[in-house]
Amino acid sequence: MAIQEKKPGESIDSVLRKFKRKIKDEGILTELRKREYFQKPSDEKKLKVKAAKRRTFLQQRADEL
Repeated sequence: MAIQEKKPGESIDSVLRKFKRKIKDEGILTELRKREYFQKPSDEKKLKVKAAKRRTFLQQRADEL
């Protein structure tokens, strides 16, 4: 759980910026989006394989250039 306390004399903008950075570093939003709906394990595997193929294709294409 990300908690950011406001210090005396600190602006709300800086506290909000620190809070957003903390959430991003902890991966809370990515986890929330991942758990937004259920995905079957077989579908997850298919997506991982598809992403791996795309990464290798893009890497090969970058190496050719």
